[in-house]
Amino acid sequence: MAYAIFGWDGTDKGALDRRMAVRDRHLEIITRWAKEGRLVLGFPTFRADGSIAGSIMIIEEDEVGVKEYLSEEPFAREGVWQSYEARPFRIAPLPYQPLPNGPTPSQPTHTVLIAEDGDNALDKRLSARGPHFDRVSAFAEDGTLTLGGALLDARGEMVGSLAITRHPTEEEARAFWAEDPYVTQGVWQQMQFFVTRFAPLPYKPLVRGA
Repeated sequence: MAYAIFGWDGTDKGALDRRMAVRDRHLEIITRWAKEGRLVLGFPTFRADGSIAGSIMIIEEDEVGVKEYLSEEPFAREGVWQSYEARPFRIAPLPYQPLPNGPTPSQPTHTVLIAEDGDNALDKRLSARGPHFDRVSAFAEDGTLTLGGALLDARGEMVGSLAITRHPTEEEARAFWAEDPYVTQGVWQQMQFFVTRFAPLPYKPLVRGA
């Protein structure tokens, strides 16, 4: 089981200063967690105006591990994230390329999709799941899809999705996902997009599916 931790920075004038004041400690902690194989992927999220919206941290841990991570994370402990939540996340077993591990780019290189299913959409999701996987498998193999999977509720049922694609703009990502069966068949009813870039951390290889 994995968890996706969604942290949201404030929008006040001091928000960026708070983040920068503890950024080095944040990087030290997530570098260690990545080296230990406990952090699958972590990255900042940016709003359309270029300001930092927050962070998403995907960790391969149970609830105890989530609490341990949050107890160490200065973004959570020292008010960088004005709010945060940890959601169960099942990483889709796809033939992913190695995670980006080069020098940190100065501009966003990828776009994050956070999608929420409609009410009582599980039957729709299951119906569209096969065509959806057929489509995204090829894009995982060619590196367009960096990572994706299902967000789960407390019962373990699929209620949404989190995916990162190699699109530097929201417009490109929206066009890409507009053709997906989860969109065309009405599974996803709410979709948020944030651009991002990756720090060169010592990530372990993702589990590759067939």
